[in-house]
Amino acid sequence: MQTPRADIKPNTLEYETIPLVKPTGFREYDARWVLETEINLLGIQALGLGLATYVHEIGTAPRIVVGHDFRSYSIAVKQALILGLLQGGMEVLDIGLALSPMAYFAQFALEAPCVAMVTASHNENGWTGVKMGARPPVTFGPEEIGRLKEIVLGNLGVERSGGKLTVIDGFRQTYLAEVSSKLTLSRPLKVVCACGNGTAGAFAPEALRMMGAEVIEMDCDLDWTFPKYNPNPEDHAMLMQMAAKVRETGADLALGFDGDGDRCGVVDDTGEEIFADKIGLLLARDLSAIYPGATFVVDVKSTGLYKTDEVLKANGAETVYWKTGHSYIKRKTAELGALAGFEKSGHFFMAGDIGRGYDDGLVAAGAVLAMLDRNPGKRLSELKAALPDAWTSLTMSPHCDDALKYEVLERVVKEYADLADAGGSILDRRIVEVITVNGARVHLEDGSWVLVRASSNKPELVVVVESMRSDQDMRDLFRQEVKPRLARYAEVGAYNQEI
Repeated sequence: MQTPRADIKPNTLEYETIPLVKPTGFREYDARWVLETEINLLGIQALGLGLATYVHEIGTAPRIVVGHDFRSYSIAVKQALILGLLQGGMEVLDIGLALSPMAYFAQFALEAPCVAMVTASHNENGWTGVKMGARPPVTFGPEEIGRLKEIVLGNLGVERSGGKLTVIDGFRQTYLAEVSSKLTLSRPLKVVCACGNGTAGAFAPEALRMMGAEVIEMDCDLDWTFPKYNPNPEDHAMLMQMAAKVRETGADLALGFDGDGDRCGVVDDTGEEIFADKIGLLLARDLSAIYPGATFVVDVKSTGLYKTDEVLKANGAETVYWKTGHSYIKRKTAELGALAGFEKSGHFFMAGDIGRGYDDGLVAAGAVLAMLDRNPGKRLSELKAALPDAWTSLTMSPHCDDALKYEVLERVVKEYADLADAGGSILDRRIVEVITVNGARVHLEDGSWVLVRASSNKPELVVVVESMRSDQDMRDLFRQEVKPRLARYAEVGAYNQEI
């Protein structure tokens, strides 16, 4: 195979004969490109050969699960990937149309240590990507992705004999039986199931019904054009539609799933969205009562209430803040033997007796329903109301080119660190700590904080703010602190978002 290049244009001889692979598609813990302009099918084949080479290099058994989301081109991408894996001597188990967690589950069920799931999750139509792993339940992080990038771009793939393809029929039902097996509701719950026309629509409604819920389907028909909004339960557009459906139907809650089903978003019975970090806190309260002394891992975008919550303290729970990113939280959860990990984007990692340690939106949905089932007579809004007050923003994402975002972030982090070292303050509150494990999380003396980090999978920065004072103060932290600070950087796109 020829060495991949990044400068090949479609409708040319080179495009049909040379792998196109843009280097920036290799991200912190997965790989994502715009198909045709950033990668071609020969490039996908080169990725498959590179992945097979890496698996042999680290000494893992060359047996891999592959699946694909429903986008119009995903089967072609998967087939090109399989061709490269076979070329590299891998035994490939094709589970067909799948959610990412279905592929992760298949690693256990089919005794395959490796996984390559073809999906761009909730990214806009035109994107493709691959989520990979070689040690369940952990998926690749920067080290593995970095070495894979070297192999692919350096044309270091090694062809081997022994490649074999097996198509696994009917695995969808095996997966649905697994995710619904831990719960049979003892009281009726009416649930809006929102899928944004993503792949989860082929799985989530049936799974929730198998758990005993009365399901109201919302945008569950598969449509890769995403006619209403991208299937992203962290985005305001999807949350607002979920809220409206709850109010219209009188449902007990709405559960929303992203494009590949590894994330879950929640709206309560009043039509108010509950951010995933607060849902995680509710689950931690519930689970720590059953498993005293449990450890939980949360990402740096999550609420500061985990540090101060009296219920968690009473149950002996410990919370560890770690890097944002499903790969990072998944690894830390496994490393610490934590009961669960929670990420503000909606990735939930249930481990121990309640899961297998990977992120699964349907398992998370089951955990929320089980929590409600263990609290008869209480509505989700009442459980939420019992939490201490904290006002947290949506996640905001100003544009910043992939090639520039980390250098820009480095300067922003230094600004905040220097301000803290100088005894500085933000809106008349002294800075007490700057956590730099993943960007800059700047803690203020009243418990409020602001966060600026780089997106791991898109050309964007990520901004979150939380106030322990009021909703208006939360808005002021954004409008008077973070927004003008980032506006001084020409590399950062103008904000179109407001809170």
